[in-house]
Amino acid sequence: MSAREELIKKYAEDLKEKCGVTPNMDLLTKVTIGCGPSIYNPDASTVAGSQPSELETVKKNFLIKKLGLPKSPELDTAIHAVLEKYGKANKHKYRAVVYYLLTVHFKKESVYK
Repeated sequence: MSAREELIKKYAEDLKEKCGVTPNMDLLTKVTIGCGPSIYNPDASTVAGSQPSELETVKKNFLIKKLGLPKSPELDTAIHAVLEKYGKANKHKYRAVVYYLLTVHFKKESVYK
């Protein structure tokens, strides 16, 4: 099993155990690939939910640029809802899992077709 496959398996477990979501493995794989090499960097592979600059990066680089969503207060609301679902006490919020949840939240799976 490759390093990426191992990470995808770990992300799927997080989605099931911490978020109560049964992942679409094809979509999770595509979202993970879309994260690029950041998934292998311990710092970049996670989202620091308490840092405003990190949340701004998620909003600008993922929601607006990648998913093509218009800038609106709804983006911040969705980010906070996803982080809440993942668990505030959970210190390791994987970027691929957060991006997967946001993709599903906004029904933007077609971006990864």
